Amino acid sequence: MRIKINGKPEEIEAKTVLELLRAKEIEPRMVSVELNSTIVDREAYAITSLNEGDMLELLFFMGGGGSIYPASQASERGRLHPAPTVEGATRGPIKR
Repeated sequence: MRIKINGKPEEIEAKTVLELLRAKEIEPRMVSVELNSTIVDREAYAITSLNEGDMLELLFFMGGGGSIYPASQASERGRLHPAPTVEGATRGPIKR
């Protein structure tokens, strides 16, 4: 079936949110899932069905230290958690 994940069309075989996370090797505790503009309770991942045309957003928790991706994907992804860019933003210390 075809759905959009984080705005990108993907062909998937998973029938539930939990199946999709497992197929993508994503730790369910490290992600929040929004399905068609509604946040899915983590306890409901296993019973939340995915349907043709669904729009899924995967929102990752980021903190210091660990990675949400398995080591096997680290080299493929390069920087695992790229910082969002903001138009006009500059790098360096904050001037007060």
